[in-house]
Amino acid sequence: MPITIYNTLTRKKEEFTPLEEGKVKMYVCGPTVYNYIHIGNARPAIVFDSVRRYLEYKGYDVDYVLNFTDVDDKIIKAAEEVGEEVPDIANKFIDAYLEDVGALGVKKATHNPRVMDTMEDIISFIDTLVGKGYAYEVDGDVYFKPRSFDGYGKLSHQSIDELRSGARIQIGEKKADPLDFALWKKAKDGEISWDSPWGEGRPGWHIECSAMVKKYLGETIDIHAGGQDLTFPHHENEIAQSEAMTGKSFANYWMHNGYINIENEKMSKSLGNFVLTRDLIAQHDPEVLRFFMLSVHYRHPINFTQELLEAAKNSLDRIRTAYLNLEHRKSSSMNLDKNTNEWLTQIEDFKVRFEAEMDDDFNTANAISVLFDLTKDANIYLLSEQTSTNVIEAFQGTISALLTILGISVQEVSGLVDAEVDSLIEERNEARKTRNFARADEIRDLLKEKNIILEDTAQGVRWKRG
Repeated sequence: MPITIYNTLTRKKEEFTPLEEGKVKMYVCGPTVYNYIHIGNARPAIVFDSVRRYLEYKGYDVDYVLNFTDVDDKIIKAAEEVGEEVPDIANKFIDAYLEDVGALGVKKATHNPRVMDTMEDIISFIDTLVGKGYAYEVDGDVYFKPRSFDGYGKLSHQSIDELRSGARIQIGEKKADPLDFALWKKAKDGEISWDSPWGEGRPGWHIECSAMVKKYLGETIDIHAGGQDLTFPHHENEIAQSEAMTGKSFANYWMHNGYINIENEKMSKSLGNFVLTRDLIAQHDPEVLRFFMLSVHYRHPINFTQELLEAAKNSLDRIRTAYLNLEHRKSSSMNLDKNTNEWLTQIEDFKVRFEAEMDDDFNTANAISVLFDLTKDANIYLLSEQTSTNVIEAFQGTISALLTILGISVQEVSGLVDAEVDSLIEERNEARKTRNFARADEIRDLLKEKNIILEDTAQGVRWKRG
């Protein structure tokens, strides 16, 4: 079954056909590194890492580029406030970003380009646009002219006149048209800067990504991705300046993830409801946060509350507990039973269903629902008097494989390990034989507190995790 992607450019799902068979060129807009990331920044990191993982699972070689904006007004201001240099601030928060998303299971990018390391390419890119008549210089600033590019507004689906009505010329700007945007900014006194044909200065935000895409992936790429808030003006301007420069299509598929709300309100500094990712990681299993993010389709808004995060933990624990119960039962299973083939076929069907959901615009929410159904069947199978090692291992292998596609591991659920449970049950049996019922009850209560369910059978006491 082919993969389909909802393309923001065309506003419809399209079958994915890469530029080069078996390979994918994918660019994701990374953070401006002036502070620790909040959960709004964490969502695209997790979402598009999952897209990358699934593409790789399907056999594609993914060239995955995520950039860092390491020079910007916000970084300059942050450096001034603490009396440090801009590169030092940028390095600090790049390291923090990589640490945070690494904890969330995000794989290392093929490349993490930085603006400061791409300056020659950016200046050359701007110079070409000026030479072609798409941009102009005024007193050390360089502006791009959207009206000179046919098709401006095609990503955000707005006409040039609609965009013009909301545009303004800020104090100090000398651009000819309110729609024009900065490619190069003249340096202010004492500000970090680079030499250029237009004097000392630094690049505008939009041109940075265009130059990095071209340098690391080429003139046309398969997938360009980022948060919904980047659709306009950032991605719209990237398209204009890149296609004006090369005369070729910039990106064939545009993907955008939805917003995050906090307690049903949009996250914003004015409301003071920002939640830093590293604070959550310190308080919760980071894989629970990843699972929570993937429990909603990436294009939909997601509401964050502590209650919903706790519900995500319980859901993930349910899947992991089923895996552990299978592991515990494996030692007492046989090689075969009469229903083995039927169960193996049924387990394989879950894998097919999971892939069908992921093929449909990477619908992780529905894919997780398939995992729940798989877990439910595993629990039903464990109720059987006799179980097959082959079926147990098939259940375990499929649960592990599907979680891995989502970037989540099958790890020990917090609590007692199997050997501890077995030891306590043995001690309880001995206590009952010696009529030490107080100790037997004490152990029973401890096991119950740890969600260990005991079952008396003809073969003795059997247990499972609740």
